[in-house]
Amino acid sequence: MSVIYATFMRIFNLMQKEFKVIFKDPASRIVLFAPVFIQSMLFGYAATFDLNDVPYVVVDQSHSVSSNEFLSHLDSTGVFHRVASLQNAHQIAEPIDNQKALMAIQIPADFERQLIGGQNAPIQIILDARNSSTAGMAAQYVSSVVGKFNQQWREEHGARTTGIQIETRSWYNPNLESRWNIIPALIASLAFLQTLLMTALSVAREREQGTFDMLMVTPMSPYEIMAGKALASVAIGLAQSTLVLLVAIFWFKIPFAGSVLTLYLGLIVFTISSVGLGLAISAISANMQQAMLYSFVLLMPLMLLSGLMTPVKNMPTALQWVTYANPLRFAMDYVRRVYLEGAPFTLVAHNLIPMLVVAAITLPYAAWLFRNRLV
Repeated sequence: MSVIYATFMRIFNLMQKEFKVIFKDPASRIVLFAPVFIQSMLFGYAATFDLNDVPYVVVDQSHSVSSNEFLSHLDSTGVFHRVASLQNAHQIAEPIDNQKALMAIQIPADFERQLIGGQNAPIQIILDARNSSTAGMAAQYVSSVVGKFNQQWREEHGARTTGIQIETRSWYNPNLESRWNIIPALIASLAFLQTLLMTALSVAREREQGTFDMLMVTPMSPYEIMAGKALASVAIGLAQSTLVLLVAIFWFKIPFAGSVLTLYLGLIVFTISSVGLGLAISAISANMQQAMLYSFVLLMPLMLLSGLMTPVKNMPTALQWVTYANPLRFAMDYVRRVYLEGAPFTLVAHNLIPMLVVAAITLPYAAWLFRNRLV
C-alpha cells in the first residue's frame, strides 16, 4: 500500500510541477483559455448551415394576378426577399455574377393561362451554385413554397389543376456537386495553412537551434535574410496551390473556366500576405512551441470566417464585418470566381485590396521585429 501511495505522490508532485510551468507565464494562461472561449463563440455563430436569407431577382413576363400571388407567397416566408424585378432574361447574369442575388425566377407570359387551363405551369429557377449546399437549400425552400401554393390553388380551382412545375438550372455547378465548391477553395486555403505554419516556424526554429549567430556573421542584412525566407515560402505556397489545381482539373475533372494568369496573379498576392502573417508570428515567438501555438490560435478563426464551409452572408452582421480583415475570405472568393465562372481580372481585382493591406501591415512589422531581434 505504501508503494502505491509513494507512486501516486511522485506523479502528483510531477503534475504540480507541470502546472506551475504552464501557468507561470501570464501570456500562456491567456492563450490556454481565451482562444477556447473565442472559438466556441465563433463556432456557435459563424458555423451555421441555416439559410435565413435568400435574395432573388424575378423576370415576371406574366404580370398576372396568379404570378403576383405566387411571388407574395414567396416573399411572405421571411426567407426570400426580392432585390430586383427585371425586364428580360438577359439581365439575370449581372446580379447573380456579382452575388447580389442567390437565385433568379422566370415566369413565362402564359403562366396564368396554363394554371387556369389545368396544365403544367412551368417556372424556371436559376441558382448560383458556386456554393452547392446553399443553392440546394434554396431550391428545397422554393419547392416547399410551390407545393403549398399548388395545394391552395387546387382547393380554390378544383383538383384537376396540375399547378406550378419547377425547372431548375444551376449556374457554375450544373449537378450541385459539393466538391465543385470545396476543391477550388482549397487551392487557396490549403496553401494558406501550410505557408503560414511553415513561415511561422522558420525564424523560431533558427532561435531554438541557436543558428541566429550564423546568420548574423554573414554579409546579409536582416532585411535580406527576411526576404530570402519570405520568397522561399512564397515559392512553396505557389507550388502547393499548383498541386491542388492539377488535382482539381485532372483527378476530379472540375472544368477550369478562367485565365491561368489571372488566377496566379491573385495567388501570388495572397501568398505574400500569408507569408507576412507567418513572419509576424515567427518574429514575436521565442521558440517553435510558441510559434505553433500562436499559429493555431490564428488559423482556426481565419478558416472558420473565410466562407469555406458556410457562406459569409449566413453569419451575423458583426462577424461579417470581422471577415473584412481576413485575407483568406477574399482569396477564396477570387479563386472560386476565376475557376468556376471564368471571371476576368476586372471583376475580381477588388478582392486583392484586403490581401495587399494585410501584406503592407505584416511584412514591415515583421521586418522591424526581425531586425530588432537580430541587432
